[in-house]
Amino acid sequence: MKEAALDLTLYFLREMKQDELFFIHQLKCSLKKKYQCVFEGIAKQGDSTLLKNIYTDLYITQGCSEQVNTEHEVRQIEVASRRHESQEIQVECKNVFEAPEQDKQIRTVLTKGVAGIGKSVSVQKFVLDWAEGKENQDISFIFPLPFREMNLKEQEKLSLMDLITQFFPETKGLNLTRRNQFKVLFILDGLDECRLPVNFKDNETWSDVSSPASLDVLLTNLIKGNLLPSALIWITSRPAAASKIPPDCIDRLTEIRGFNDAQKEEYFRKRFTDENQAKEIIDHVKQSKSLFIMCHIPVFCWISATVLQNILEEKRNNVVKNNQADDASKTLFQIQQSRRKYDGEYTPDVSWDKDAIFSLGKLAFDQLERNNVIFYDTDLEACGIDVYKASVYSGMCTQIFKQETGIVLGTMYCFVHLSVQEFIAALYAHLFLDINKKYVFDQDSTEQENKSESMVDLLKTAVDKALESDNGHLDLFLRFLLGLSLQSNQRLLQGLLTQQNRNDQSKKEIVQYIKQKLEANLSPERSINLFYCLNELNDQTLVEDIQTHLSKGSLSSAYLSPAQWSALVFVLLTSEEELKEFELQKFKKSDECLIRLSAVIKTSKRALLNDCGLTDKSCPALATVLGSDTSLKELNMNNNNLQDAGVKILCNGLKNINCKLEILR
Repeated sequence: MKEAALDLTLYFLREMKQDELFFIHQLKCSLKKKYQCVFEGIAKQGDSTLLKNIYTDLYITQGCSEQVNTEHEVRQIEVASRRHESQEIQVECKNVFEAPEQDKQIRTVLTKGVAGIGKSVSVQKFVLDWAEGKENQDISFIFPLPFREMNLKEQEKLSLMDLITQFFPETKGLNLTRRNQFKVLFILDGLDECRLPVNFKDNETWSDVSSPASLDVLLTNLIKGNLLPSALIWITSRPAAASKIPPDCIDRLTEIRGFNDAQKEEYFRKRFTDENQAKEIIDHVKQSKSLFIMCHIPVFCWISATVLQNILEEKRNNVVKNNQADDASKTLFQIQQSRRKYDGEYTPDVSWDKDAIFSLGKLAFDQLERNNVIFYDTDLEACGIDVYKASVYSGMCTQIFKQETGIVLGTMYCFVHLSVQEFIAALYAHLFLDINKKYVFDQDSTEQENKSESMVDLLKTAVDKALESDNGHLDLFLRFLLGLSLQSNQRLLQGLLTQQNRNDQSKKEIVQYIKQKLEANLSPERSINLFYCLNELNDQTLVEDIQTHLSKGSLSSAYLSPAQWSALVFVLLTSEEELKEFELQKFKKSDECLIRLSAVIKTSKRALLNDCGLTDKSCPALATVLGSDTSLKELNMNNNNLQDAGVKILCNGLKNINCKLEILR
């Protein structure tokens, strides 16, 4: 009865010349059917989930940083995770076309975000909400046009109306030339997957929606506003490809940052309807600070949820806290298992595709050593990867390896996230030692062919190499490498490693080696990473010693070695609570204390350094803090002996464009 009434209504709409309402209804029905379900992670037939059951809002900001930051991406996230989001302009996905000023009109929006951050899912939610009549009902038609699907038509000549009709047959007969009658939105999703030249400079001007042209001409003119100038345009892209769009064609630039901390927890609670299970998994993820931080990327949430769901039961009686390499090993194990299940070859004891992992590992390690995150055909060929079969790697390791198409440089490749490249590189280093009995840093050397290297040799060399790096590009690689050396983690890689390290003496030796390095005057960044390394090796002795001093309030009178100073910095920077105020007198009234704890001052909002007997010796460190990306808003330097030389140095920091200081005493 209901269907008959609907059909009758649609018939009368057409008879009454209300074609647009008919087309709108048909398009909404089609899009609702297409977008109501979502595949997470490895897409398997019949394994979809209703989007509304798992969708969690993402943190989206207006604008994005244009600066090149050489600091390791994971450390940037670690620092950012301790800060408030009050200084950023947040944009709700549903309001992406709402102008902050009433007199400004937004026609074209470009949304950037790294792989796996949720760009396509945001588009899906936007379209589904419109199709279900929940949001943006002032828009008459939404046409989602993914670049990966449009690539199939790159050789065709067709009109804009032909393009719409081919993707949305239910709109055949729609007349878009009635420009002022209704609002139209085109969503061009995945610019990084576009195989078209996107030649804004040389393409001819095109304004007729009914005349055929190349797809590239249609899209560039649509974006520029020559073709259907009243239409709204929303483009999504990974950062590397976003520069294909000229800045003067963009009215609003947004960036998807992924989940903030509250949204991470919301995701897990939606993913697991059992409240106790959700809480247990959230608690487990929070135990690994780095893993919890990386869960700002939704695909990491999915991987973590999938892994923990399968292994939590066997860990109920195990009180040992997981380290980062342990979680990453289980992630790779889960990806391999998922592929086996998908191929119908599931076995409890995974037989690894060693050749594929070895080839990817060599690529990951060689490029990491060179500080490269983008690779080309020649790089793949050098690692024994057939470029014509690269898509096989991309398909086999959906969470690991991605492929992009560039405009000039041809095909480019990258891992889905830098941390994944670093883990695969660390795994390769263990594989290389297992097979060749020498460490990977000498893989091209012929000098020591007869010498058999040990695990400790590999780990010590890796520590040295990481400390030599100016920007810390080997820091996370080192953490993974050390974590994988533990017997508990090597058990997860059975079938991949022929021999396992069962020598506890190796662990003791490398722990002692790292502690010796901490006695040197290292930068805060390098020393902090070494404490993360000790955490991977389950050694907390230095940290526990400092925590004892803090609890007793005996720091001001205690003599601290360089390693203990580094431990103090590590404890303060990895505290769960945001450091709002730093008071130097609580530690030691000295230049040395200020210099040693400058990384902690950098993260505080208010620094009380008054009456501490400071001299000009401490001013270079403080000036560096003032001129860096810091949270510091208020600084009290009263009653210190800085002299003119010290004040001049401080002024250089205050004049720096990055200085955010508001109050100086």
